[in-house]
Amino acid sequence: MSWAQKTPLERRIEQQGLVDVHSVDSTIFVSLMYARADNFTGRILYHDLHTAYLLPETARALRKAQTELQRRHPDLSLKVYDATRPMSVQQHMWDVVKGTNRSIYVSNPARGGGLHNYGLAVDITLCWRRNVYDRSGRLLHAAGDTTGLSMGTPIDYLGKLAHVRDETAHFRKESLTRQHLTRRRLLREVMAVGGFKVLPTEWWHFNFKTRAEARAHYHLIR
Repeated sequence: MSWAQKTPLERRIEQQGLVDVHSVDSTIFVSLMYARADNFTGRILYHDLHTAYLLPETARALRKAQTELQRRHPDLSLKVYDATRPMSVQQHMWDVVKGTNRSIYVSNPARGGGLHNYGLAVDITLCWRRNVYDRSGRLLHAAGDTTGLSMGTPIDYLGKLAHVRDETAHFRKESLTRQHLTRRRLLREVMAVGGFKVLPTEWWHFNFKTRAEARAHYHLIR
């Protein structure tokens, strides 16, 4: 996309030193969930953000994770659902959950926001790299579809079924399948190769740095 085609927000993000994920690894799928209404807020939050941006070092780390995933499973790819989130959007998100039991899942802007607001976190899942068909030629899974592989909950599911620490218990209760656990663990393993750590309450959320490191060495994205 040319500079002229970018929105004012996208230009501002790039001027703050962030890069388009696809400029670092074009094989990673992107489907920004806050550019659609099928997220936990039920509304579109990214009206003028259509590109997944990260700090260059975060994007390079994500490329390492993608390379590891495709080394293990050439038929799979990472898919980014959210990357850098400007603080203005973070405020809108906080306003939706403020005063509810869902507020534990959203970083309060008044307290400095979260690592998405620094370009140091991604919401991510696994998807098929190519279309998958059965023996009769019927399409089973479309590469790059908006849902990704089944992981037991949708991305953005605010509840205990998404908690990493509770996975074994949910498997025993048959709320999660063996396949769900295998896929989640695979995602964590390949992301760890890139230097990412999972957020314990969200199987899809991975941080590249700690909050202390972010506040000491990086700046918030406005």
